[in-house]
Amino acid sequence: MTRVLLVTNDFPPRQGGIQSFVHGMATRLPTEHLVVYSSTSPGAAAFDRDQPFPVVRDRTSMLLPTPRVARRAASIAREHDCDAVLFGAAAPLGLLAEGLKRRTGIRQAVAITHGHEVGWAKLPVARGLLRRIAEHTDVVTYLTDYTRHRLAPVVGKVTDLRQLTFGIDIDEFSPEVDGEGMRRRHGLGDAPVVVCVSRLVPRKGQDSLIDAFGVVRRAVPDARLLLVGGGPYEKQLRARIAARGLDDVVVVTGSVPRDELANYYAAGDVFAMPCRTRRRGLDVEGLGVVYLEASATGLPVIAGDSGGAPEAVRDGETGYVVPGGDIETLGKRLVELLTDDDLAARLGKTGRDWMCTRWTWPHLADRLAQMLTPPSDR
Repeated sequence: MTRVLLVTNDFPPRQGGIQSFVHGMATRLPTEHLVVYSSTSPGAAAFDRDQPFPVVRDRTSMLLPTPRVARRAASIAREHDCDAVLFGAAAPLGLLAEGLKRRTGIRQAVAITHGHEVGWAKLPVARGLLRRIAEHTDVVTYLTDYTRHRLAPVVGKVTDLRQLTFGIDIDEFSPEVDGEGMRRRHGLGDAPVVVCVSRLVPRKGQDSLIDAFGVVRRAVPDARLLLVGGGPYEKQLRARIAARGLDDVVVVTGSVPRDELANYYAAGDVFAMPCRTRRRGLDVEGLGVVYLEASATGLPVIAGDSGGAPEAVRDGETGYVVPGGDIETLGKRLVELLTDDDLAARLGKTGRDWMCTRWTWPHLADRLAQMLTPPSDR
């Protein structure tokens, strides 16, 4: 059985889609054959005690492919007799692959890509580093056709490029989850609620939701907006809410515990995250696990058209894709879903069915396990 060293900065208790993805994959690999090497973050010690595999935390809050980190990773690999390494994000930690193979018994290296590697593929120096990562890894994964199209010219000729997407726990995220407690906690009552679960950063489009609520409130006067998450954009968003006189309409929760997320989705009637591409294509959405979690909960979903996000929604069937930054179209779609209960229910049910047949963890974890197995052991 392959013993795997997972090297990652993206690991709970930090919150985010990538963290959920990497941890979800880790917990579904054979845990007696896994060890994690990660950076540290507040609450890590308590979190690590509950994991079914050993977690080694570095003293830094951000692992980089430095000589010190390379030596530490090699030491952990030798101590645990690892023969495969998985990088939770290809860039930049995949640069460690060459040394790990040379110094240890590791024979198979797999690097997961998300959205930021697309930015690396566009910049000359970063593109060279990404190609170097690919040269020393046996498999580089991609999330969507969008990311594959942009990564393939850089890495496709030097390594095996294979799809590996998020998985969803369809029992945790389910139409049966109770959202009433969250509604009471935030004073939402029986109001129609648009919910957005995401880090508060400009790409995610929470500002567009705030702006669109002028349109929404004219058609649905009692509608409320629930923004779930924290991040560096929070101060600006709160100022925007105040400037538009929406303090009694928009709730910003700040960061919330991971185990409450399903209840927050369930508190909504519609899910929306109108993400947009920024910085001339360097800042894009890789896929968007929140769309999948919302669909699994039975909500109709509105996504922005950034990067691979449209591939997480079947437009017109599980929800809608809107142009990022198009406030008028976003507002119209929100009103449509808030005022047509039959339509919202139909899209939500189709989304739930899609999650149960296409996006479950078991077959995705099996795919990763095959990638991690050295060819001589297959």
